[in-house]
Amino acid sequence: MSDRDRKQHFRRGGGKAPDKADPSGRRPAWRDRDASPDGPVILYGWHTVAAALANPERTIRKLLLTENAARRLADDHVETRVTPEIVRPSLIDQRLGPDAVHQGLLAEADPLPSPDIDDLAQEGIVLVLDQITDPHNVGAILRSAAAFAVKAIVLTARHSPEATGVLAKSASGALELVPLVSVQNLARALNQLNDRGFMTVGLDSLGSENLGAMTLRQPLALVLGAEGKGLRQLTRETCSAVARLDMPGEIKSLNVSNAAVLALYIGSVRLGLMG
Repeated sequence: MSDRDRKQHFRRGGGKAPDKADPSGRRPAWRDRDASPDGPVILYGWHTVAAALANPERTIRKLLLTENAARRLADDHVETRVTPEIVRPSLIDQRLGPDAVHQGLLAEADPLPSPDIDDLAQEGIVLVLDQITDPHNVGAILRSAAAFAVKAIVLTARHSPEATGVLAKSASGALELVPLVSVQNLARALNQLNDRGFMTVGLDSLGSENLGAMTLRQPLALVLGAEGKGLRQLTRETCSAVARLDMPGEIKSLNVSNAAVLALYIGSVRLGLMG
């Protein structure tokens, strides 16, 4: 876990640019910048911005497009909803940093609302993330969650990345499809899920049961911990069961985003959700 990741907090808002460059002299990428909790969500990249434009729940405040990107949106009949500002790619580079693959699109938008635990449908699968801080991993988990029709992702207000920038780009549009439930206390949230009839299953390499052999039921909450430290002790104790992912190869652990998609596949198959 990097120092940068330790400093990031989950806020359904974006950031503002700092005034000074990093020690190397380069202008830092957007994901490295401190963010204002009341600032806009920053969305960039084709799938991310196109999905936001197609989401009636997303309020777009500002849209920067290159000529090529504006032409592509028009060809695909994607409504911009606001009058875009046509700019050169270098201007977006300056906003985001040289490493951001923006494909000529950058939007500033309002954050999406965060539903409450009590609003979650008592069916299907939800994911619960225990202080997973890497925005690339959370974005990849979001993308898999959208593919498996996950009802929501529950994560902590602190020690989770912002729903903006790198996370949104990694999610490739899934940020508009899977609600994020931000909670202050994860153990309390798990107790709420337990009280509402969810089967809460923590995933841990030392779990007493193999997830693929367990009897699962809906509604199901799959709980994943951060890479390295895994589930925190209180999280493990609050789950109704703790399971492992058995694999035949020499390597027995997976990147958390890969573990998420495998667990979602197993859960979806065993619950008869694969259609």
